[in-house]
Amino acid sequence: MPRLAPHVASVPASGIRRIYLLASDLDGVISLGVGEPDVPIAPHIADAARKAWDRDDTNYTDNGGIAPLRAAIVEKLARDNGIHVAADQVWVTVGATQGLHQAMSITLAAGDEVLVPDPGYTTFSMVPRMLDAVPVPYPLSPAHGFMPSIAELEALVTPRTRVIVVNSPSNPLGTVFPTELLRELLEFAKRHDLWVISDEVYEYFTWDEPHVSIASLDEDDRVFTAFSLSKTYAMTGIRVGYLVTPAGLAQTMRSVQEASISCVNTPAQYAAIAAISGSQQALVDARVHYRDNLAAATALLETRGIPYLRPRGTFYLWVDVSHVSGGDVAAWAERFLLEQRVAIAPGSAFGRSGEGWIRVCAAATREDLLDGLGRILARRG
Repeated sequence: MPRLAPHVASVPASGIRRIYLLASDLDGVISLGVGEPDVPIAPHIADAARKAWDRDDTNYTDNGGIAPLRAAIVEKLARDNGIHVAADQVWVTVGATQGLHQAMSITLAAGDEVLVPDPGYTTFSMVPRMLDAVPVPYPLSPAHGFMPSIAELEALVTPRTRVIVVNSPSNPLGTVFPTELLRELLEFAKRHDLWVISDEVYEYFTWDEPHVSIASLDEDDRVFTAFSLSKTYAMTGIRVGYLVTPAGLAQTMRSVQEASISCVNTPAQYAAIAAISGSQQALVDARVHYRDNLAAATALLETRGIPYLRPRGTFYLWVDVSHVSGGDVAAWAERFLLEQRVAIAPGSAFGRSGEGWIRVCAAATREDLLDGLGRILARRG
């Protein structure tokens, strides 16, 4: 067999998916590991896709997506994000994952470096390695409230640094960056002439403060923003997201999109129009459900003396289990699954700084969430 490209071997396996696969072979598992909404898709969204199938609207579309969808996204960006763009800056993608890959593929060359949050979502480090680029973790630590430190970022910049990835609301941490910090990150990027790639998948799930899109503050056309309908509208398997680019990249993006997917499937695009432009009641209800779950879960953790980071956004809890994990939280998470039948994501799956922590998905029934958390040994003393 011919050999694979050497850099492929450097792509790490997902620690989240490892737990998911182990759990799939077990019975009676409480699933709190994968970020899967537990609410159903709204009927009008499913109906829009069904109608597209029924009328055989299944042909190729423009690389960037059908015109009505791009127009709906342009309107949504102006209304909800304060981002004002033309339709040719909006590119419909196979979830935010492809959007992140697209943004990195046109900003990183082999050997280039990208600053990625640690702890941070696994894709942030996996994609650069797929491109033969180098992810450089920047720490998000309790000492700084799990927020980026500009001084620590400055120390990581080299002549090969090209990009910084920003994620707010944060997966896995549930932090939400204040406006002033976003401005500081833009100034940092400007000083070093860096692109900014912003993951805003959880934009509608903030609890104590509004979500601010960093692109709304950008005056230099250096921000790419990846959005997704997956979590917002319980459409994870439908795979629709979109990438918003700086101006002037339409021809480049058209070629990149053609070379990777050609276009997103047509019925899914009609479902996306219905999601964005139709009734938002299902989203309102989901927000209430997730927020109430988080409140119940944090109350339980407090009674058991288990430390956690108070979530400002997302539907995740970042929980300190160092009192039971013994310095290897990935191994502990596997034992916890096998012995207690509870699937959670080990913090080390999100970077070295996640050792001793776990990410718990609160998008579950209240009963399962509290039962699963209740099986973690309480902290003593």
